[in-house]
Amino acid sequence: MADVRPFKGVRPVPELVEKVASPPYDVMNSKEAREMAQGNPLSFLRVVKAEIDLDPDADVHGEAVYEKSSENLQSLIATGAMVKDEAECYYVYEQTMNGHVQTGIMVGASVDEYENDLIKKHEFTRRVKEDDRARHVDILNANTGPVMLTYRASDAVDRIVAGVRKTDATYDFVANDGVRHRMWVVSEPATVEALRTAFGAIDALYVADGHHRSAAAFRVRNLRRDRNPMHTGNELYNHFLAVVFPDDQLQIMGYYRAVKDLNGMEEGEFLDKVRESFEVTPVDEPAPGAMKEFTMFLSNQWYRLVAREGTYPESDPVNSLDVAILQNNLLHPLLGIEDPRTDERIDFIGGIRGTKELEKRCHEDMKVAFALFPTSVEQLMAIADAGSVMPPKSTWFEPKLRSGMVVRFLDEN
Repeated sequence: MADVRPFKGVRPVPELVEKVASPPYDVMNSKEAREMAQGNPLSFLRVVKAEIDLDPDADVHGEAVYEKSSENLQSLIATGAMVKDEAECYYVYEQTMNGHVQTGIMVGASVDEYENDLIKKHEFTRRVKEDDRARHVDILNANTGPVMLTYRASDAVDRIVAGVRKTDATYDFVANDGVRHRMWVVSEPATVEALRTAFGAIDALYVADGHHRSAAAFRVRNLRRDRNPMHTGNELYNHFLAVVFPDDQLQIMGYYRAVKDLNGMEEGEFLDKVRESFEVTPVDEPAPGAMKEFTMFLSNQWYRLVAREGTYPESDPVNSLDVAILQNNLLHPLLGIEDPRTDERIDFIGGIRGTKELEKRCHEDMKVAFALFPTSVEQLMAIADAGSVMPPKSTWFEPKLRSGMVVRFLDEN
């Protein structure tokens, strides 16, 4: 069963939600966040990236940043910009981007289920990023950014959500990136209980986006359990903030790659070696049209690369992924990118930026770039079900969840 709990959220008053809600902490650097929040003292970026209120040379992982985050969150509450719901609620959260609509439910997800793999993962995490989010959660005593979870769609949940969406939304605004956000506060006891019961029939949840935030929640639970001699398992820190979406509504974009050089090869030699594993054709259309198909930008020319049969294990759910095929048949053997997590010659570009961004990078600081067809939600679930992990930078979910729509504190104070 999926143990997802309602909770008493702290959230913006409706007339200020557009000013408060912000993009998540990990889709921009500090300079970009500082520019985005300029002139807006209510921006939640001042909570999730509080270094923007400190000296530009401040250590982004220094204690002063976490303390400033906590101060800024408490200020939003003290000034009345954010208020706490009196009843335990679920929050139905709808996003519309370029005609695509996805509707999830904001909940408290179970740390125990995360630990026991009833909330399944598909990525490794990096210790330094875990450390950062765990300290942020512990010092603020709150989950400030939700994890995106998914589940195999349920007719029972769909029916309840459809009924909620027929009522007037509590929030309805279009952010500066053009994404529309609507949210309904679900506090009516019968509807709350119906949702909790419906999720009780769901076998498993899957981390879609937010592996470091969910890992941080696990670590904070353990810290607080060890500090609390009266720990019962029912404390609020045993759950973490998440938005759960049905699998048939999520949208994944490609996650692109760009490399600084050709590993000592001339272009002709490089193309000849690429042809050993891929069919290579010059094209005008820069977007790949199907799985096992890639596009490559090199010297102002786009090429379509189609993986040749027999160059990858079709029955292997991980190594048959497009990101694995590109890594195993080109990036590693030809360009020398052995570990894409640590090699400074490679960079990753989210599909939301489009193929024009790959051209731009190749005109600035990169030599060759690759666009990939999106990984599917079905592939993600199959890999998680098998207990395996995807290669790094396999999925880019859009639209992103806004931070500051609802905050979930770890106790009742």
